[in-house]
Amino acid sequence: MNAHQEKHHYIHYIIFKTNEHNFDNISRTKAYQNFYMAYPEIKWALVASMVSRNAGWNMTDLWLSPFRKILSHNQRERLFMTYERANWLIFSDAYPQLLVYKLSLHVNKPLFHLLPELNVSRYMQKEWEHFWKHHDKQRLMIALIINEQNVIQNPVIKQDYFKYRVFLRPPYLLQDILLLNAIILPAKSKGLYGAFVHDFTNIDKRIALGKKIASIMFHSQIYNPLLAFIQSVEHTGSRRDYEQFFSMQTEKAPMLRALYPVISHQDIIRKDWFRKRGIKRHWTKNVQENPDPHISKSFYSRRKLLYAYECLKNVFM
Repeated sequence: MNAHQEKHHYIHYIIFKTNEHNFDNISRTKAYQNFYMAYPEIKWALVASMVSRNAGWNMTDLWLSPFRKILSHNQRERLFMTYERANWLIFSDAYPQLLVYKLSLHVNKPLFHLLPELNVSRYMQKEWEHFWKHHDKQRLMIALIINEQNVIQNPVIKQDYFKYRVFLRPPYLLQDILLLNAIILPAKSKGLYGAFVHDFTNIDKRIALGKKIASIMFHSQIYNPLLAFIQSVEHTGSRRDYEQFFSMQTEKAPMLRALYPVISHQDIIRKDWFRKRGIKRHWTKNVQENPDPHISKSFYSRRKLLYAYECLKNVFM
């Protein structure tokens, strides 16, 4: 096999495997998780699996009674498509990178020159090459967090459909103001940890949140209990995945695959975000976050407000 044939073979394999796993939120979450278990030096894969779990929980939340009462069918569909599109888009960019790393290990030589062929930014090509030489796991994880948030900036955050039909509409704005969305990290035997999502359309805030979540996940007190949860609980998209362990008397969200069909996404010609925007220095800085054990109380108190509002609406309307 000559160099051209070899390159074609690698590209075909990467595209095939990415499409195979980019089926829905469940398959993406599992692919990230399995990759981390095989290659734990790629810390971002574990972070991605946990954030993807949360995306699935947010999708099924839309079928809980307060959301069905407060939001119209169209509003819930738009919110679902926001989660789904971002989830799909990040996977379509990030998983090929993981596979290039896997192949590089297999042939014992770096293959990161393939990344531009897969529409991956030049920034990540340089970061993977740096990782291959220096094995700086923390730097690579932060680079992937920076990359993923830039990847969704134009196709999701600034795209007209999502901008005007989701991010500038009352349901999203109210959720943002009241802090009704959070990344929840169930640490088996320890409790629930995480952080609230606020000002999601601000790329600086999203990158800071990603680093904060990663810092909590890899905290010495949280990592092993969190890993125990991830390894022992199959992701279904329902919050019952973790609520069952914490004796929570909540409305049981249905499983994701019982609610949503497989979505066919149209890919777009992707321009390299790095060439246009570059990197802000503060994006690359490490953060050290102390895990907050009170996140579950705050998060579920806010959710109770939704149920209270639903009850009042039933009485007076």
